[in-house]
Formats: sequence, structure tokens, C-alpha cells
Amino acid sequence: MLRSVLQPVMRRVTAKRVRSGKDDPARSGEKLGVYNIPRPAGAVVWVHAVGLGEVLALRPLLVEIGRQAPNVHFLVTSTARSSAQVMGRNLPANTTHQFLPLDGPRFVRGFLDHWRPDLSIWSEQDIWPGIVIDVKRRGIPLAYINARISQSGYEKRAKFRTGFAALMGHFDRVYAQDDHSVSRLKALGAARVDKMGSLKPAAEPLAVDHEALAAWQVVKAGRRIWVAASTHDGDEEIVLKAHRQILTSDPAALLILVPRDLDRAADINQLATSYGLRTALRSQSSSCAPETSLYIADSFGELGLWYRLASHAFVGGSFANIGGHNPWEPICLGCPVLHGPNTQNFVRDYADLNAAGIALPIAAGPAAAFHLAQAVLTQDVASVAQAAAVLTEQARAGLVPLAQDLLSMLGGRT
Repeated sequence: MLRSVLQPVMRRVTAKRVRSGKDDPARSGEKLGVYNIPRPAGAVVWVHAVGLGEVLALRPLLVEIGRQAPNVHFLVTSTARSSAQVMGRNLPANTTHQFLPLDGPRFVRGFLDHWRPDLSIWSEQDIWPGIVIDVKRRGIPLAYINARISQSGYEKRAKFRTGFAALMGHFDRVYAQDDHSVSRLKALGAARVDKMGSLKPAAEPLAVDHEALAAWQVVKAGRRIWVAASTHDGDEEIVLKAHRQILTSDPAALLILVPRDLDRAADINQLATSYGLRTALRSQSSSCAPETSLYIADSFGELGLWYRLASHAFVGGSFANIGGHNPWEPICLGCPVLHGPNTQNFVRDYADLNAAGIALPIAAGPAAAFHLAQAVLTQDVASVAQAAAVLTEQARAGLVPLAQDLLSMLGGRT
């Protein structure tokens, strides 16, 4: 079988990734089915998603399942080398994160022998057929949630409809994000597909270091603070120009800028200095002086801190041709979102938020910086925060029946 033949190649690729710094040497064994963390007692619900963003989007569902079944332990796996430390800080206390084993029979066997999951939940589109088949052979219930399939994705899979239908047949439950995905999955042979609400509006607040928050509340006293998060080249020039305009009305204002690629901090600092902004970097100073007008947060996993301090959050990748980033993380903390026109990665999300007045689009063009500055200076933050709170509470209530259905698959093993 091809999976068995490829196992030596998988080992070599993993070793090469470790040598090149692409994989963590302390954790690379997880991909080969080797573990040094004991399996917890009781029922283990194994949840898989590809990377940091997808894993964190599952938090509200894990919280609701844990509320209904407090004795359940979660095993969360991912494939991308996103910051495992960030995941650990933002997942429920009864959760262990591991990397998904590579799709070789020996590696998967080691994983399943060690963790012995009572339920396997796969999210979005990162499905490994060999692993799914191995799980099913052991009689472990399988659920596929948050499924989404575009028209182009449907057309690609339609060429292999028989194989895809067989794969879908291994899942005891399939939940899709929208009506189009429901109909496309059924057309591809999935026997039963139900629609579920989006997990994103139910987002749990990002974690925060409370000592750091208390220290920054002192910095914030009397100052307007706004955040530009996950920015790219193409975002920063507009954001910095907007902040320079804000300073003409409010000289004490502070912009905390969090670049998506932390290695770009020095270039951003140089650009900001050329605009006459007084800067400080997180990597060089844990706080900032009263005269600092721009603080570049070149650090991982602290957006929960910055969003709690901010009156507004500009979410990056939306003036740059990236497609935008997740708006729900600031929203669930009551922080209004501002964004550029390029939001194709979250089309439905931004459309809903714009319609509710919780997010505000800023058009590209020569006046973009002016309109961004005006939004920060004049938007009614209190009403936006109230609307955001109503939206997130409604979304969390919608998770109750989904969690109940998934727990029913455990067959009383909670």
C-alpha cells in the first residue's frame, strides 16, 4: 500500500524540516506517532483543524461541549506549525494540543493506540483520507463540522465523486456552514448533511496576561488607543497616515501596530520614523513613554491584550491584496472593526458585520487615511459594543444543540 511505502520518505522529510527550522525538534515526534504526554482518564474528544486560526475558531464549541460534559478531555490536533504556545493559552484548561500524525499507517497507529479517542471531529477542509479510514476501522465515531465547499472545490471533487462519496460515508455526522455547501456535499454523495451556524460569531475572547493588562491600563489613562492588527505592506502606509491625522486632533493618541509578519517590524519602524512618529518596539520595551505615538507590537499571542485596550481595531490584509483577516477576535471583546475593501477571505462575515454597523469599511483611494482617522475619532463605540455583545451571545446559544448532538455520539461515555 502506498501509505506504507511512503513512511520512510515521511521520516526523512520530517528530519529535514527539523534541520531547517521549519519544525520544532522537541515536538516533531508527534508527527511520527511518538508521544511523551500521558492520555488523560475518561472520555477523550479528538478535534482536528489545520492551523492556529482554524483551531481558535473551535474554542466556543469546545467551551459549550465542556459546559455540558465537564469530565470530557479534548485532544486538539493541527498540521500547520502555528504558535503552539498561542494555542495553549487560548484553549480550555482540559485540552491538550498535539500535531496530527503524518498519514502513514504506523504513525497513525501510534497516535490511536496512545490517545484512544472516543470521538473524532474534523473541521473545515483538512481531511486526511487514510487517517479517517483508520479511525473508522476502530469503530470510533466520526463527525465533520464547519464544512465549506466552494463551486470550484465542488467541480474538482466531482471528477472523483465515487471516492469522495466513499470518504464522506465514513462520517456519522456532517455539518456545513451554509446552504450552498450543504447542497454541494449532498450532490457529491454525502448521505446526510445538516446546516450549522458559523462558529466565528461565537468566538471566545482571546486570553490575556492580567498583570500586563493592569500595567497597560496605567499607560492608557487619559489616552486614546487604537490597534492596527495583522497588517501587511499595503496597510501600514494608510494606517500611519491616518494616525498622523488623528494626532492633529488628539496629540496623546497611541497606535499599537501588530504586523502579521513580525520580521517586518524594523521596516515599519523606519517608515513611521520618516512620518515623524515617535516609536517604540515591544521587543525592546515592555511599555511606552507618554511621548510615544506608535508602539510596534512585534510579539506573538498578545492580541487579547491589545484589543482590550483599544477603542477601535483596524484589521489588516484589507488594504493590502491579501483578502483580510478574522474580524471576530476584536468583535467578541466589544472592539469595533475598521477595514479596507479587500475582505474576500471573510466575505459573509464582513457583510454581516457591516450590515449590523459593527464593522465599518473604508474605501481605498487618496482619502482612505482621512476616513480611517475620522472613524477612530468620531464613531460611537458604546453602541457598537452593545450590538456586538448581542450578536456573540446569540451565536453562542446556537451552539447548544450542536454540542448536544456531538456528545450523543459518545454513547454515554462521558
